[in-house]
Amino acid sequence: MLQCSRPSLRGRRLPHRLIQLYAGLVLYGVSMALIIRSALGNMPWDVLHQGLAGRMGWSIGAVSILVGALVLLCWIPLRQRPGLGTVSNVVVIGLAVDATLALVPAPSPLPLRVGLLVAGVLLNAVATAAYIGVHLGPGPRDGLMTGLVRRTGRSVRLVRTSIEVAVVATGWLLGGTLGVGTVVYAVAIGPLVQVLLPRLSLSPVSTPTRPVGAASLPD
Repeated sequence: MLQCSRPSLRGRRLPHRLIQLYAGLVLYGVSMALIIRSALGNMPWDVLHQGLAGRMGWSIGAVSILVGALVLLCWIPLRQRPGLGTVSNVVVIGLAVDATLALVPAPSPLPLRVGLLVAGVLLNAVATAAYIGVHLGPGPRDGLMTGLVRRTGRSVRLVRTSIEVAVVATGWLLGGTLGVGTVVYAVAIGPLVQVLLPRLSLSPVSTPTRPVGAASLPD
């Protein structure tokens, strides 16, 4: 059975965790903007964000914040508990993506666009591992997935795929960019995060070295 630990705001490592959390969230927004600027295909949820932004006349960051807040409301019937990282995820990423889009122009030459796509995917993996690794709460979209997995008893793979297929299809119908970049991201992000997460994971509390078999301190 899938279980989610409750995020902790205690411990001597809290300042380090907060710095890594917000650095990771800002970097996530930057990576989103780079992929969008490549115009080679957005991340699954950004296909929806871009499609809605075009229809509503809003910025992609503002739509990202709105969608994140609406997804967070879906946690209520799923009995998911948001953490500081969850709420911060909704706001910080949206602000960061808009700021980066304002600073980074859309390049025309294909090699530059490919470079933006590759850089965006790599930075997104680092950012994802950074904010997940501090254990201060999942993003609203990840929490929706884990909540549905727990409630339905279905596999993570099935639930995540179903959500993202629905999101991508809706976004594409609304005019969002779907392309090779979407496929590259979907294929590469899992393995990259798996490699990076152990290196960027911070325990909620610092504990002294203890003999093997000793009980760990509570979170």
